[in-house]
Amino acid sequence: MKLRFLGSTGTVTGSRYLLSDDNHRLLVDCGMYQGVKTLRRRNWAPFPVKPSTINAVVLTHAHIDHSGYLPALVKNGFKGKIYCTKATHELCKVLLPDAGFLQEEDARYAFKKKFSKHEKPEPLFTEKDAYEALKQFESLHYHEAFEPVKGFEVTFTPAGHILGSACVHVHHKGADRTVVFSGDVGRQETSSCANASPKNSAGSQSPNDYTQSSRSCRTRTINTLPESVI
Repeated sequence: MKLRFLGSTGTVTGSRYLLSDDNHRLLVDCGMYQGVKTLRRRNWAPFPVKPSTINAVVLTHAHIDHSGYLPALVKNGFKGKIYCTKATHELCKVLLPDAGFLQEEDARYAFKKKFSKHEKPEPLFTEKDAYEALKQFESLHYHEAFEPVKGFEVTFTPAGHILGSACVHVHHKGADRTVVFSGDVGRQETSSCANASPKNSAGSQSPNDYTQSSRSCRTRTINTLPESVI
């Protein structure tokens, strides 16, 4: 099993991780780059691997820097399923079409004000593209093991970040190795979502290892580190 970082390097947006073996490719998160212009330009670069060669996508949560590139991925040839928790699916039904609408609005504004280098600016993806991507979603419950592609068993556990947010536990049966993607980890004891409860696998922390100092400032204390993840 191999792990490749396709995004979120040198920045905290554009979350994209590719797990693969000799026969399959599983993408964890498919986010857009956000922030300053130099970062946003990365959204227009060709995807690092051909989208049609990816077998499935698994999401940690619905925020655009983790899910927002999905309409473009589908538009450019991805045909597989997109797996997430049920609440993440419901949020993506709102966020992804809205992101497409904003892309179209930005293109129209650039054309109107003539500040684009292109004669007719085009959106990265459209609202229609977002609705097409949503057709490929499949939602599951927390702690419900499933196999998005052959040989990769995945389980979602609560991350406490937003509704539906999850730590993604990926176990490769052939290699007998587990990788845990935390996504964004939130506070304990919030009224809007379940407390973070990652499994004690691959060196992941227990709920008692997560603390917060205030509503506006969160810290994480790691009591133990994994000797080996991959």
